[in-house]
Amino acid sequence: MRWMWIDRVVELIPREKLVAIKGVSLAEEHLHDHFPATGGRPALPVMPMSLIVEGMAQTAGVLVGHAEAFREKVVLAKVSRAELTEDAVPGDQLRYTATIESMTDMGASTKGIIELIRHDARGPGAPREIGRVDLMFSHLDNNMGGAQFPEHNFVFGESFRTLLRSSGVEIPA
Repeated sequence: MRWMWIDRVVELIPREKLVAIKGVSLAEEHLHDHFPATGGRPALPVMPMSLIVEGMAQTAGVLVGHAEAFREKVVLAKVSRAELTEDAVPGDQLRYTATIESMTDMGASTKGIIELIRHDARGPGAPREIGRVDLMFSHLDNNMGGAQFPEHNFVFGESFRTLLRSSGVEIPA
């Protein structure tokens, strides 16, 4: 996966909960398209809410993948709920908390909470909840009726392994 929407894992309770953070930076190219200056209106850079939901999906997907030592090819199957109430702007930090609601050989369902930490000249503000995202994941090889996929785990590639190692998370062999 090329696009990473989480920067670091800050807490992991295997098979239960994963907390990740994402710093929103003006250096990210997508912020310049949402929304550029026009006419007499100044630019209003915000992180698209679809990418915030993707950050939650990556957080929860890592939790589900880690539960089976990344042997399963975990793919997002359904967004059951996605509610966001506030934009994230450059300088903000998003904190994603994913918990496993249920897990079987076929896949898993997760619940997610998204918190926003707004930084200003006085420092970081208190985290406040800005969203809830509930997701369902499929263990691809167990759900495709005999379809064959490459042996390597294309979902949890080197980028996610690097993220986990740099966060101090042990990657099962």
